[in-house]
Formats: sequence, C-alpha cells, structure tokens
Amino acid sequence: MDYQRYIDWADDRIVNDSRKVVLTFLVVTVLFGAGLGAVSTEAGTSQFTTGLPAEEAFERVNTEFSPAFSPDTGATQLIQEGNNVLAKDHVLRMLEAQHRLEQHQDLRVTSTSSAAGIVARQLDPSATTTEAQIRAVESATEREIDAAVREAADTNPQFTSLVSNDFNRGSASASATIGLVTHEIPAGISSGSGQGGSSPLTSIQRQAEFTVSSVDQGTVRVFGSGIIAEEFSNVVGDSLILTVPAAVLFILIFLSLAYRDLADMALGLLSLFMTIVWTFGFMGLAGIAFSQMLIAVPPLLLAVGIDFGIHAVNRYREEREEGADIAQSMRITTDQLLVAFFIVTGTTVIGFLANVTSDLPPIQDFGYVAAIGIMFTFFIFGVFLPAAKVELDRLRERYPIPTFSQSALGSNESSALGGVLRGGVVIADRAPVLFLLGIVVVSAGAGAYATGVSTSFSQEDFLPPEENPEFIDSLPEPFRPNDYTVTGNLNFLEDKFATTQDSQATVYVQGPMKKDYALEQLYRAGDDPPDSFVREDGRASATSIVTVIQDQAARDPEFRALVEANDRNDNGVPDDNLGEIYAYLLDSPARGQTLNYLNDDFRSARVVYTVESDATDAEVAADAREVAEDFRYEATATGSIVVFQAVSDVIFESAIQSLAIALAGASVFLVFIYWVLEGQPSLGIANIVPVIVTVALLAGTMRLLEIPFNALTATMLAITIGLGVDYSVHVTHRFADERHDKDLVTALDRTVRGTGGALLGSMLTTVFGIGVLALAVFPAIGQFGILTATSVAYAFLTSLLVLPSVLVVRDRILKRRGLVGSLLDADRPQGPRPVESNDD
Repeated sequence: MDYQRYIDWADDRIVNDSRKVVLTFLVVTVLFGAGLGAVSTEAGTSQFTTGLPAEEAFERVNTEFSPAFSPDTGATQLIQEGNNVLAKDHVLRMLEAQHRLEQHQDLRVTSTSSAAGIVARQLDPSATTTEAQIRAVESATEREIDAAVREAADTNPQFTSLVSNDFNRGSASASATIGLVTHEIPAGISSGSGQGGSSPLTSIQRQAEFTVSSVDQGTVRVFGSGIIAEEFSNVVGDSLILTVPAAVLFILIFLSLAYRDLADMALGLLSLFMTIVWTFGFMGLAGIAFSQMLIAVPPLLLAVGIDFGIHAVNRYREEREEGADIAQSMRITTDQLLVAFFIVTGTTVIGFLANVTSDLPPIQDFGYVAAIGIMFTFFIFGVFLPAAKVELDRLRERYPIPTFSQSALGSNESSALGGVLRGGVVIADRAPVLFLLGIVVVSAGAGAYATGVSTSFSQEDFLPPEENPEFIDSLPEPFRPNDYTVTGNLNFLEDKFATTQDSQATVYVQGPMKKDYALEQLYRAGDDPPDSFVREDGRASATSIVTVIQDQAARDPEFRALVEANDRNDNGVPDDNLGEIYAYLLDSPARGQTLNYLNDDFRSARVVYTVESDATDAEVAADAREVAEDFRYEATATGSIVVFQAVSDVIFESAIQSLAIALAGASVFLVFIYWVLEGQPSLGIANIVPVIVTVALLAGTMRLLEIPFNALTATMLAITIGLGVDYSVHVTHRFADERHDKDLVTALDRTVRGTGGALLGSMLTTVFGIGVLALAVFPAIGQFGILTATSVAYAFLTSLLVLPSVLVVRDRILKRRGLVGSLLDADRPQGPRPVESNDD
C-alpha cells in the first residue's frame, strides 16, 4: 500500500501552509468551545444501574410499595443521638424539631413521626398533634416517660424500628433514634437504588437543616436523599478543584524540564488546552453528560498529549542538531511521527472503545468520549503543533523571541541520561533470552496473583471519606473541599439501626394475588432458608402481606375468625377468599402496612427478607435469586444489595471482556499496520509483548494495594493497553526506521537514546500530573489516578527494558530464516550485519 503520498501531502501542508493550518485549528477550537456551555453533569450510583432486571424490579417496588417515596412526596430523616435519646429532655427536643418543621410553610410538611411521638401518645392517647404531644411530655415525670417507653416497645412494632439497636427496655434507654418527615413535592422525585444529580428535596432539606439547628442544641440533625444528591454532585467539583491545580503545577514543572524553552512549552500547553476544549465541546454538542466516570478523560488525554508533544519537539530538535533547516527538520519529523502517532492512536482508540461493549451506560460513554478525545489529540499534536512550531521558529529568525535550550533529550551519547536509558540495550545484547524467561515468570506470577482482585460497587465508591486528611482541610479557599456529612451519617445509620435496606433482600413477585395458592407460595418460600438469611423458628425472617395478615389477626378477633375460616391447613395463612381478606385489611388501620407489601391491583407483592450482617453481598444476592426461583409466580430478587451486586458482576464482566477485546484488537491492528508499513508483521507481535507484561504487573498491583474493580477501575486494564502501546510503539517504530540502514545494536542504541529521552520526560510528567488524582475526595478517582500513574511507569520500564530483548530475539529468529521466519516477515533488508556482535 502506497501510504507515503498521504504522509507527504500532510508534510507539505504542515511545512508550506503552516499559517493556514494554525488558523484553521484555532477556528475549529472556537467552534467546539461553543459546546462547552451545553455540558451537563450526572453523578451518583443510579447512572450505573439502568436496564438491569434487579434495578427495574427495585424501581417498581419503590413505586408500588413505598408510600413515603411516592411520586408526589419526599422524606427527610431526623437523626438524634445522645446518652439517652428517650430521656425527657431529648424526647422534647425531637418533638420541638418536628413542630418547628411543621410550622414552616415552605417545607410543605404533610406528616411527621418519631419514637418521641409514639411515647407521647402512650402518655396521652388523645395527643394527635405534635403540639399536644409536647404538652403531654412536658407534664409527665421521668418515671412516667420510662413506663411509656416500655409500653411502646411492647405494643408498637414501629417504635423499635425507630430506635437504635442498643435499645434497653429495662432502663428505657437508647443512644439514637430517627424521626421521619414527609414533604409534598409536586414536581416529583425519582426513586431508585442510587442517588445523584440534583433533587427537588435538596433545598427543602437544607432549609429544614437550618430550621432544626436554630431550635436544637445539636442533638438532632437532618438527613435525606436531597442532601445525598447534593453531596454526590459536589464531590465531582471538589475533586476537580483540588486535583487540577496540583496536576497543572506538576505538568508545568516537568514540561519545563522536558522542553527547556518557554515558547515551546507554551505551544505544548496550548495544544493540551485545545484537546480538552475539543473533547468537552464535542460532549456538549453531542448531549453527553459529564459524570464521575468522565473525570478520568482529561488526565488520559493529557497523558497521550504530553507524550505526543514531547516526542514531536524532541524529534524535530534531533534533526536540527544534525544541521537540517526548519522545513527539512519538520518534514523528517512528521514523516516519521505521523505514522507513529497514527499507530498509537489506532491502538489506544481500540483500547478505549473496548469499553463500549460494557452493559453499563457510563462505561460506554467513557469509552466513546475517550476514543474521540484521542483522535482529536492525534490531529492537534500531529498537525497543529508541528505547524505552530514551524511558524514559531520562522518568527524566531525574524524577531528576537527569547530562546533557551533547543537540544534533544538523551540524544548525546556522552550524557549520563543516555547511559541510563540504554540499560535495556545492554541486557538485550548480553543475555536477552535469559532475561525474557525471567520476565515471563514474573508476569505469570503477577497474573496468577491478580486473579484474587476483588470487585466492588457501592455508594461508598462515590462518596468522600468520612473525614478529610488534615492537610486538605487546611487548604485555603477555594481549594478546601466542602464539609461532607453523607458518609458519616450513612455509617452511623448502618452501625446504629439494624433494620436498613443494607440488611435486607427483597423478592418482587408478579402474579394474580387473589388465587388460592398465592399466599401459600409466599409463605413456603421461607422454608429451609439459605445460609445468608436470618432464621426464626427454622424459617426465613421475613415481612410480607402474610406477616401483615398474621399481625392483624393477632390484634383483631373478627379478622382472626375470617382468616381461620379460610385457612385449610391451619398454618395461619388463608387459602380461600383472598379478595375478601385484602378488602378487610384495606378498610382497617392496617391499610398502610398492607399497601407496603401488596399492590392495590392485587397483581404484585413483595417479600422482604432479613439477611445476616456478616454475609457478603455476593452470598446475599445468590441466595436471594435462589429463593426467587422457588416462587410459582414470576419473581425477581432485588433490593440495594442485589442491585449493587448485579452491577458489580457486570463491572467484572466488563473488565475481562474489554481487556480481551482491547488486547486482541490491538494485536491484530499492530500486526496488520506493521505489515502494511514495513512488510514486517512480526514487529506488531514484538510491540505487544511489553504491553502484556504491563497489564499483568498492573493487575497484580491492584490486588497488592487492595484496589478492587469498581465502576472506574474496571476500565484500567483496557486503558493500560492503550497507554502501554503508546510507549512501545514509539520505540518499535523508531527502531524500524533506524534498522533500515544500521546494525541491530546501533539501531537499538539510537532508538533508546533519542526516543527514550522523550519517553522519560513524558512518563515523569504524566505520572506526577495524573498521580495527583490520589488527592481527590472522590475515592474511585483517587484509585484511578494511582493505577494510571503506575501503568504509565510500568509501560515506560517495559518499553525500555523488555522490548529491546524482544527485538533482539525476533532478529535472531529472522536471521535463521526458517519456516516461521518466512511466514512472519517479507524478505526485505534489515540493515548491515555487525562485524562483531554478541547478539548471536
């Protein structure tokens, strides 16, 4: 294939029409800049669960059976803690907080409830309003209140669900309690397993927070989905504000060392800025929301852009040092680097696009946006930067523009840096086979060790730490992050209250619930429960319409007689006339509880099982699915544990699938492109070896650092292929050029000295520039930063240490020209044989 004419055409435009090229790219930048204002944001876990059966069932459960979260209402929690929140003064504080919220018209409160209110009604059954309940408590003695607490614990199941699990009936004490406030939200709120983005409850709950704090002494605090949504959103902005300045600082420091010229560095920074503008402008124009996953895109673009920029300028300087003029130097540079950049872009795009195969939309968006951004990077650094460099140097010839060092990194044979960089060549010249055998053993060991990497998906992956490090809190505005309460409150609720979604698994059942066998199947599903389910009298501990019927029968003799008359096997579960049973419940005080577990059209129901607190999410999800299979009707295991575990499974599948696709795609592309460009497909095989080593080492490092596959790190293995190929392609392609007219060792030596210097500058800039993501208050981003910096460092080391030995062994195979050698490469000259060499 005659590709050279296309390269020559691009060379001509860059060198002869440099001014037009620069202006064209600047105009396109302005056009993409118009799309920046259209970029929206999306945050939280809900974005990852779209389309999963467990999530769809969970949404239906929330819609059909949770009146507190119906489309027209929203709920706020009042969390109270103290030495004894059931003492008189604490009970009054909770009631006063409820009363103050009810009086605030802007909060649109429709009802409030709490353990304090239940105690007050035990003291005075006629106290139906919060104001009356306050009077009842004020007029009661401590002993009367203690007696009311004990009576409430014995007679009202709701009371025990509102007090902490350390509740002591004997002393009538508990360290925490929860109050519930229901608001009317005409605009509606969305229900689901996750939180994120904006919520109409946010402003209401922030107003409620201010209202409660103005009348309370700090024992009652406001919490709810609106606050969670706000903090989910804030964590993205805080992470960017904290990490971007630090990244810019490190990038400036290392770019100044790599370029050693103010004007050249300004061109590199301008090109990086254009890459970001193009990519995010494209997102705005394409209507792609900026999510937590996409925080990783700018660092990746910076990593590749920094590498391209340093290589372009460094290669150009090498030619200038040889005495070539501006035009000739840039023509030689682009003639070589456009091909190298194209190979890097192709393999990197394949690595990123492998994520499009994921079933999770945010990972798909990440792969798509990253791939588009890398293509933009290719055009900006492959065409714009060289053209701008030509214009700059021509202006330098006419005007006194300050010029500092214009020498290439590592090209001087006598330099200490050059001596260090050629360490891999020394190994390759003396003992390449032995060295590669050692690398195979290390890589295989790392890969085997990496099979123990865990998988995680939870709200905690998207939340800031409960407490920020002291040095972060000491930062001045605007770098100091917001004060976050979500993680602390969630941890507090998990520790103090046993009955939470995190200790439950739900089965959503669809079918005609009036059929005679409908309730029996719900009851029998609890027989012989799996290990992760809590047992009571040999059965699964569960709440459902069956338990609602049994509870009502225990309190209501008339209803008990109705149930017994329709119970064929005397197990407390009615078998006949279920429509009459349901009608009685809906006309009784148990109506609310009934609709919590049975839909009003009698076509669906839910069963909520209590699970062991020490059971893993995987065990709970598997056991819930097993129980769901025992139902005669269509049944789906759901609940937050099941939904998050389903996403976790998809994340792991996505990681393995994208890795396989990226590795296979990159390998095929490299073999094909080197066959087309050089007639040597074996170069593509050699090119991929250090990438495989890098992936194995990174996977092993993930387990060593206890970093799981989560929503963001699941993309790391495919990304590592993209970034790893970047480094190995530069070495391989430069080697192929040098090998045309030089012996093996000399070609390797010139490659690692010239290209290795640029790779070192790129590696240091990228490692420190992306490594600062570890400072992010968004934990998954911090882990991503650490892994990306590690993968770049590994890619650099394997390209300069492992790849030279691979190329030497490849050369030996080709020299023997057996059947394998003939199949691998076309019969084209490989440069003069060295007179004396140790590579045989």
